[in-house]
Amino acid sequence: MTITPIGTVSCSLILLFLSALLVPFLRGRQHFLINISFTLASIASLLGAVGGIWAVGSGITNKLVLPVGLPDLPFHLRIDPLAGFFLTVICLLSLFVSVYSIGYVKGYLGKRPVTSLAIFYCLFLAGMLMVVLADDALFFLVAWEVMAAASYFLVMFEDERIENRRAAFLYIVVAHVGAIAILLSFGVMAGLAGGFESFSGYTFDAMRQAQMPVQWAAAAFLLAFFGFAAKAGVVPLHVWLPEAHPVAPSNVSALMSGVMLKTAIYGIVRVTFDLIKVFPWWWGAVVLIFGLISAVMGVLYALMQHDLKRLLAYHSVENIGIILIGVGLSMIFTSFHMPLLAALALIAGLYHTLNHAMFKGLLFMGAGAVLHATHERNMEEMGGLIHSMPWTAALFLVGCVSISALPPFNGFVSEWLTFQAFLLSPALPSPLLKLLIPLGAALLALTGALAAACFVKAFGVTFLGHWRGHHNPRVQEAGLTMRAGMILAALTCLFLGLVPTALIEWMDILTEQLVGAKIGTTAGTFGWMWLTPIAPDRASYSGSIVFLGILVVVAVAYFLLHVKTVAIHRAPVWDCGFEKINQRMQYNATSFSMPIRRVFGFLFSIREQVKLTPRAAQPVFPKKINYYLRIRDRLWGWLYKPVVEISFRLSRRVGKLQQGRIQAYLIYSFITIIVLLVFSR
Repeated sequence: MTITPIGTVSCSLILLFLSALLVPFLRGRQHFLINISFTLASIASLLGAVGGIWAVGSGITNKLVLPVGLPDLPFHLRIDPLAGFFLTVICLLSLFVSVYSIGYVKGYLGKRPVTSLAIFYCLFLAGMLMVVLADDALFFLVAWEVMAAASYFLVMFEDERIENRRAAFLYIVVAHVGAIAILLSFGVMAGLAGGFESFSGYTFDAMRQAQMPVQWAAAAFLLAFFGFAAKAGVVPLHVWLPEAHPVAPSNVSALMSGVMLKTAIYGIVRVTFDLIKVFPWWWGAVVLIFGLISAVMGVLYALMQHDLKRLLAYHSVENIGIILIGVGLSMIFTSFHMPLLAALALIAGLYHTLNHAMFKGLLFMGAGAVLHATHERNMEEMGGLIHSMPWTAALFLVGCVSISALPPFNGFVSEWLTFQAFLLSPALPSPLLKLLIPLGAALLALTGALAAACFVKAFGVTFLGHWRGHHNPRVQEAGLTMRAGMILAALTCLFLGLVPTALIEWMDILTEQLVGAKIGTTAGTFGWMWLTPIAPDRASYSGSIVFLGILVVVAVAYFLLHVKTVAIHRAPVWDCGFEKINQRMQYNATSFSMPIRRVFGFLFSIREQVKLTPRAAQPVFPKKINYYLRIRDRLWGWLYKPVVEISFRLSRRVGKLQQGRIQAYLIYSFITIIVLLVFSR
């Protein structure tokens, strides 16, 4: 028997479905259920990662047809380098999160059954793998719905809380609006490929070979981009994301933010570069503009958050924007027949796809460890956790440095490559692009600076200083498996930052197939330690040398502090003249974000109020000061609230038809039949 990449990934899928089927039989042994289901999920993820890495490295394409769909419409599976890359992204993070989940989910024991969590966790992973493997519209949409439904039930896991039910409902509504757009897009492409009277064009192979008129191709692209943007959380379709991710279990949040959003990026890349292939420059400009808006708005809204998981959710909006910047630039360069720059921009976007999965998964796992220990998400009630959770603090710091795009970790490499794509772009003929390219570079720089400020706030308020809450809980460090999952993700962040040249050479076959060029040869001109993306006389970077430099600085500092003969005296921090510092005198999350809020306040819906309670004897000196601050997404009030209100009004009017009388319903049926007969003639 010959082992192939698609065979390896198929084994992974079978294992996930078997795990989901096995769980109900173990519901009476919850502890054992957790161990066996998440161990099987870890093994399945490892198999999937092996298959994905193999598919990209070998450059081969495997196909499989399963006669399990509708009559004459079997399911088509295909693994090529693009699918292999996204399988690698999904399965690597799934492996780390599954290991982490063995310890994390045990925190629910004695509080609620975890049977549904284990079942839908495995189905969620299987759905994401099937989306990437699908090679026809029918199987893709079935897999898309499996993924959406499973994640809906995972968000609803703690369904006794109204915020969970509200977030899950909002998520599933937006998901299905997006799914309808994707269905229409596939319908357009399938109709052009096989005619609108038959289903022969439903396979992706038929769509690849179709000759699409410009107008129909544009319609298919815009529908697909809208549908996938809704799943990815692109502004202004992002409203579900900061609601759903915070209330889901943290291991689920890590997967939803880290890899589920990437299935939408996969869909955009697959439709544009593989199924349609030829497109005008304005398609890329659309993707680039929405990417820039999402990056800036996402990081600004993240800065305003006090809920740690909500902050991380908004940063997913930001990083999806950064990925779309790379994809949009690649589309623009492709349309102007600049394959080398197109390959550079696409590598930047895909590298950031992998990077974001790793550091965002790490950050959500760290936030989950904090929530697991303190039962608190509000950073205003945290502080000083580095003393009781040193492992979690150190690993969360790795995630903060990575997402802030600081060397030598992985976030710097992909954002640096994106900047190189901006800086190396020539003068393009369109006046819009001449304005958009430099503006985009400036906005990307602003985004990076604001992200660094945001994670100074997130780490500092959560882990440094003193506990800010009213009651200091007895906090314990995360368990062994939780730390193991975070350590694996942190080491991957470091590895991706130290050896980017090897990763780019591994991804070369992918860009060669999609845009007709590769940059791995020039990237490795000076060996694996140096990254030179376009040419040796251009900019270059070495994460390994930066890492060695940091180690030298740390070693010298340690020597100066601990080896010299002069005694070191420890003294209290200067207390600004107060006799004793307490938790009320510390900088908090609101303090960190206040300057940014003042500058960019016009982008938010802000309600701020200060209430003074005077003393009876000394009214000049207030007895109590209450500060109230509410920040809401302005886009919700502008775009979504009117739609909700109109929907409620229409539903109340339509509700009058529901009279509870069988005679009325028979009349409705009779009228409907008459109308159908008239219009079907």
